[in-house]
Amino acid sequence: MRRLDSTELAGDAENVAPTLLNKLLVAGGCTGRILEVEAYRAHDPASHSFRGWTNRTAVMFGPPGHLYVYFTYGMHHCANVVTGAEGDGQAVLLRALSPIAGIDTMVARRNGRSRHIADGPGKLCQAFALDLADNGVDLCGDTEIGLWDDGVEPPATPVVTPRIGISVGIDTLWRWQVPPDR
Repeated sequence: MRRLDSTELAGDAENVAPTLLNKLLVAGGCTGRILEVEAYRAHDPASHSFRGWTNRTAVMFGPPGHLYVYFTYGMHHCANVVTGAEGDGQAVLLRALSPIAGIDTMVARRNGRSRHIADGPGKLCQAFALDLADNGVDLCGDTEIGLWDDGVEPPATPVVTPRIGISVGIDTLWRWQVPPDR
């Protein structure tokens, strides 16, 4: 296994996003395989960076390979991988993972729910104990939180659909999933 470096995470979010499928997220003593992602860019009205730099979105405008975490609906955290060049405001939302290690810990964090542990961005953050304290973490550095490659390639033909849970830019096909048969 090897940790991904910032050059592998640098680029337009819609190009980087599908390459993250089947990579591993390691955080909070747990490991999971990335099954679903969505891309967001500064010119995209659904993106937090669309209206420009703010204190909330500062990490999104930083260097690639950092974690952008935000709080939404007054109850959920969502985790993103920053991809664009500094000042560009691009990121990939981690939407779903398949648990691999630390499953008992994830179940406990999810209040005993053993099914659908990390099949949504809020559930994922809860299972992996990701919150605003992790905003800005360097995923490629010497930190507990990181992205890893264990040799499992992204699917040759991922499922591609419009993004979900947004009210603008809904027709943009920037959501990728590992096909269910994999």
